[in-house]
Amino acid sequence: MTPVPMLLADGVRKSYGDNEVLCGIDLEVTPGEVMCLLGPSGSGKSTFLRCINRLERIDGGRLWVDGERVGYRRHKGALHEMTDRQLCRFRTQTAMVFQHFNLFPHMTVLGNVTIGPVKVKREPKAEAVTRAHELLDRVGLGEKATAYPRQLSGGQQQRVAIARALAMRPKLMLFDEPTSALDPELVGEVLAVMKDLGDSGMTMVVVTHEVGFAREAADTVVFMDGGVVVEAGSPDRVLGSPQHERTRAFLSKVPV
Repeated sequence: MTPVPMLLADGVRKSYGDNEVLCGIDLEVTPGEVMCLLGPSGSGKSTFLRCINRLERIDGGRLWVDGERVGYRRHKGALHEMTDRQLCRFRTQTAMVFQHFNLFPHMTVLGNVTIGPVKVKREPKAEAVTRAHELLDRVGLGEKATAYPRQLSGGQQQRVAIARALAMRPKLMLFDEPTSALDPELVGEVLAVMKDLGDSGMTMVVVTHEVGFAREAADTVVFMDGGVVVEAGSPDRVLGSPQHERTRAFLSKVPV
């Protein structure tokens, strides 16, 4: 029996006024797969990511996460738009890590990681705290639980953001250029955590310019340009022997 895709995009379109940013995206991500989206700025990668968890409404096509239509629920045989409460619950399944860490500056690291499970998922606080310590250990920050974001480096803050996302027990992790705001010497520590997540079976869609990470960690690499998927396949094929001239031109200009 064929497993239900964790993510399925069918002809997804998105426009801002007269500017069509996504021009019919068809993609499928299987459970446990790591997909990396590459492409020049303005190609639609981040917009597509935001559409997956309904931070942006699509103008055409359809999206499903684990068999559930994004933005809609089925009731008595008919589709209805999700309420804000239902959307909030849906987004706990599609945790997103942004370029900027968006940590609450007035809360400790532990407070940042536990607030979602306690406030949104109504988990008992003791349970949330225990899991938060486990996740902070996992991202190499077990000793920083009582620190505040201002006391951390950018790389450490991004690792806290990853722990915070994991605390929601998501089915799918979305990463929107998670290292682009970091100093070069801090990039490696964040990518190492992400690679460990992928190796452990977490389903991930990663928008990144880190071609080396895509080569090492991705199961599928997708090159986008002009709001379309130019080519997709294994890292060896797309990065090692790209078929399209646009892909070859892009890769010739970025560090591998």
